[in-house]
Amino acid sequence: MIDAHAHIEMFKKDAPAVAEESRKHLKAVLDSITEYRKFHVWKSWELLKPYFGFVFPTLGFAPNEARRGNWEKVDRVEAFIREHSDEIVAVGEIGLDFYYAETERERRNQREIFHHFLNLAVELDKPVVLHARDAEREVFEAIQRAGVRAYFHSYSGPTGLALEIVENGHIIGINTGIDFIPNVREAAEVLPLGGIVVETDAPYMSPYKGEKNYPWNVEYAVRRIAELKGLEVGEVERATERNVVEFFSLPL
Repeated sequence: MIDAHAHIEMFKKDAPAVAEESRKHLKAVLDSITEYRKFHVWKSWELLKPYFGFVFPTLGFAPNEARRGNWEKVDRVEAFIREHSDEIVAVGEIGLDFYYAETERERRNQREIFHHFLNLAVELDKPVVLHARDAEREVFEAIQRAGVRAYFHSYSGPTGLALEIVENGHIIGINTGIDFIPNVREAAEVLPLGGIVVETDAPYMSPYKGEKNYPWNVEYAVRRIAELKGLEVGEVERATERNVVEFFSLPL
């Protein structure tokens, strides 16, 4: 199994132990190294670097950080992405989150910074990892105009749009919150197996109440998708692995 989206660095001092334990259960983890609050991409990069080859990094700027409109930080993150462009498999996560960005100023900041990094992905010829909440249609239209391949991580938008996203060659992440987020479960039910990957968004979205989430919990999403679709667990596991490897061009 492959966890297509996690944040191992957010386990802080326990991150090395989480990475090592993940090796015992998974073939790979895609870690979205994202500028957010006190988690600076350069610090997270150094923390996870010993595990590269099992951990495949992306680099991005979280929309909930982007709403602050700190362009000095944007410039520093952009420079870091350029410096490591040959080592990352995508730009992200980037996007829009209008659930938390309630004022027009915050939304304008998000839009400007999202488009800034979207243009960078185009320049670097990289796919993008997207965070889209209460703004899924706007984000979809933006990546269509840009002409990039996109991974909508932890998708919880309308199922009709989910089908449109997959029909246009993008992929959607079904996370371990599948049992408590109705839109995630509905997407898992209607989307073709060739258009989905599985993810934990660890340490968030635990399927077990009151616990942190861990990359190896991605098995929970695999099992639930199999049950919902009436498929064998092994079939879902193989298909979602293949989708991740092909989308990110992983050397596995």
